[in-house]
Amino acid sequence: MKPEVVNLGCVRPVRDDGARLAIIGLDAQMRAVRYSAAELDALADGVAAGLRARGLSPGERVALLGANSVAYVAAVLGIMRAGLVAVPLNHRWPDTQIDYALADSGARLVFCDPERMRPERKSVEGVSLALEDTEGLSAFVGQDAVAAWQPAGSETALMLYTSGSTGRPKGVLLSHAAQLWVVRTRLQDASLADERALIAAPLYHMNALALILLALASGATAVLLPQFTARAYIEAVGRYRCTWLTAVPPMIAMMLREQALLAQTDLGSVRVIRMGSAPVSASLLAQIRQWLPNARIINAYGTTEGGPVVFGPHPQGIPTPPLAVGYAHAAVQLRLRDGAGREVPDEGVLEIRSAGLMSGYHNRADLAAPFTVDGYYVTGDVFRRDAQGFYTFVGRRDDMFVCGGENIYPGEIEKLLERHPGVQQACVVPIDDDIKGQKPVAFVVLRPEVSVTAAELKAFALAHGAAYQHPRHVWLLPTLPLAATNKIDRQALKRDAQARLQID
Repeated sequence: MKPEVVNLGCVRPVRDDGARLAIIGLDAQMRAVRYSAAELDALADGVAAGLRARGLSPGERVALLGANSVAYVAAVLGIMRAGLVAVPLNHRWPDTQIDYALADSGARLVFCDPERMRPERKSVEGVSLALEDTEGLSAFVGQDAVAAWQPAGSETALMLYTSGSTGRPKGVLLSHAAQLWVVRTRLQDASLADERALIAAPLYHMNALALILLALASGATAVLLPQFTARAYIEAVGRYRCTWLTAVPPMIAMMLREQALLAQTDLGSVRVIRMGSAPVSASLLAQIRQWLPNARIINAYGTTEGGPVVFGPHPQGIPTPPLAVGYAHAAVQLRLRDGAGREVPDEGVLEIRSAGLMSGYHNRADLAAPFTVDGYYVTGDVFRRDAQGFYTFVGRRDDMFVCGGENIYPGEIEKLLERHPGVQQACVVPIDDDIKGQKPVAFVVLRPEVSVTAAELKAFALAHGAAYQHPRHVWLLPTLPLAATNKIDRQALKRDAQARLQID
């Protein structure tokens, strides 16, 4: 009997002759390269052999710094097959933050896009990810076949750094065992076999990385964009008949503003849209149903530390409410706790216990472990649980602020504003106030060809929500700024709000 594969870098269907199309990789000009499963395997094996030939030992770290590409995927797989730890880094970070993460991880080598190669970064060897570069990845790969290294226990496969918007980035340690459990559990829930999955979120983020691993294990074809732009996303759906979309809600909201392109593009192939990493509004759901009537919408939840397997359908087949993320997954234990640490039935901070949790943070003895003594991961996310057991995201505990003694979660005000028929997106942030402590202000993107004033939106909030929740200022923007993970950049909007108020 063939031994069970326990190296995350070797995920693929049990029965697979390698001839299937694994990845369609697109560049910024929408030019495509196609790789079969066998061709991708050969490139990943070559990366593993090249790393072994350079004397790197199991457990050592290798970083990646680049846009999404077939070469990037092969490098991640090859690093893990060699027994090394893949460390995808946010290429949008400033050089100081990239240098910090390289030093903190202890990376021995970094795979880079050619434009991100820095001669002055002499402490770490750089290898170009350009396949056509005679001194890059093609020259790096080894020719001698090597057997994939097999972990014996909880050895680390991946180290993903958090964004570091509120301090130094944290390296999240993810083991082969935990991530293979995630892949296999998701395969049991919904294999992507015969699907075409569009990936535009960055591969240094769990959202995209988990999807490419699931697609490879399912035998699906992944359509890979180098980065997200609304027009490229729409064009890829139409040109390659993508059936499965996964994104954060701001990406879908930006796509839906391209109404002229949407109207001339056949989107009928889309069967599933899985959104996660940020809350979904009723307004966004309604617009998706308008433009993609054949698509089933999955409002998902997951974290880098806790993984994407958290919620699922109700065991009795009860439909999930539109804004809920689901019922507790059968393979996961969940509970809610209040500020005093007491377990509560209806609303509190979500804690997760499963086989897919992170191993811990790398090199951060200064941080309190985010685990309880009985092994639950404390997410910091506040959820509400209804009488049928469905969970709905309320907001980040860290985002909550107090206005005149009242707890305010920005997400609740954002959902309120997005109920207005003229509002496409809203983001609420706090500003300091001498009397109230803090009070909410809002940045709003209107739907195309709609005229609504800030005063009308303030009046709408007062008419439909609690008085203390209404935004004291409303500013209209053409788009909301996105952070590197394609979530809304709240820190940038806080700075923007302060600057506007100083001018006023």
